Amino acid sequence: MIDFLNLQKSNARYNNELIKAAVRVIESGWYISGTELNAFEESFAKYCNVKHAIGVANGLDALTLTLKAWQELGKVKRNDEVLVPANTYIASILAISEAGLKPVLVEPDESSYNLSIENIKSQITANTRVILPVHLYGLISPMDEIMNFARDNNLLVLEDSAQAHGASINGRKAGSWGDAAGFSFYPGKNLGALGDAGAITTNDTELADTVSYLRNYGSKVKYKHDFKGVNSRLDEIQAAFLNVKLNYLDEDIRIRRNIANRYLKEIKNELIILPTITCEEHHVWHLFVIRTKNRDALQRYLTDNDIQTVIHYPTPPHRQLAYKELKELSFPLSEELHREVISIPMDPTLTEEQVSYVIDVLNKFDC
Repeated sequence: MIDFLNLQKSNARYNNELIKAAVRVIESGWYISGTELNAFEESFAKYCNVKHAIGVANGLDALTLTLKAWQELGKVKRNDEVLVPANTYIASILAISEAGLKPVLVEPDESSYNLSIENIKSQITANTRVILPVHLYGLISPMDEIMNFARDNNLLVLEDSAQAHGASINGRKAGSWGDAAGFSFYPGKNLGALGDAGAITTNDTELADTVSYLRNYGSKVKYKHDFKGVNSRLDEIQAAFLNVKLNYLDEDIRIRRNIANRYLKEIKNELIILPTITCEEHHVWHLFVIRTKNRDALQRYLTDNDIQTVIHYPTPPHRQLAYKELKELSFPLSEELHREVISIPMDPTLTEEQVSYVIDVLNKFDC
């Protein structure tokens, strides 16, 4: 079986360094908010070319805490509207709800599957306060256009960069465009921890300070609580692992791009719609997502040929029971995408022979 993503094999490449990092943390006797976290926050901020990176427990918390911090700072208020893609993973929308704001779903662009200025304009109202572009599958959104529009309309921008570590436009990385960004380091991400982890990036020092309070029970000084915060801290051991893996992120992106380029050039089947990409640096290929009208048949066919696939995502957020209040809404393109998309193997440990096999099998699909 060709795995969709083999995390054991992927992490084995850094096995000795990861073990040394774990031992270093264990022997330090300091397991929360210590030197490993500080080192990773500094390194990741430098990688994204921003002033601040604040480690939190996961990517969902990164988005939620940013929105809550803006409320504490008086920049948004409860029930303000946040524009978000209708075809995103539900976490992007859960963060908005958890922060007491109103998600307004927006159809994506048909070729990129990300937000477009035209579709943003169609949903903006007097109550819109935030745009939350999602860099879906590893493709950065058109951030230059989004930021110009946001500035002209006095809107905040929160990038959901959970899938786009290292993606860039004109050398400017995801996480450095918006007023803030939320990252996930879930194990399967391009930069993945060995457990849950996340971070917020920003150039806004006041926001960074507020988030630092909120992630730690609303406290900066022990037993003094300035905000109604939560417990959402990035553990020392996960920070240590991320410190190791950050050194290899760009090389892994290079490998992913090589695999993606082969898929794009060599998959030639009229039943399969390939991703559209105009510039290599825009995409880091967290996922390689294809579309077909015959998804169930394709998935069965690939499984029968020992190729593992995953569907990201089978049900759109507005069709989830959790958002039954949105069930009457219609987003035809998003619904079509959720019916048709399927992710094929994208793993830095794939061999050339395995990639060739995946391509050959896909080219023979005729159901």
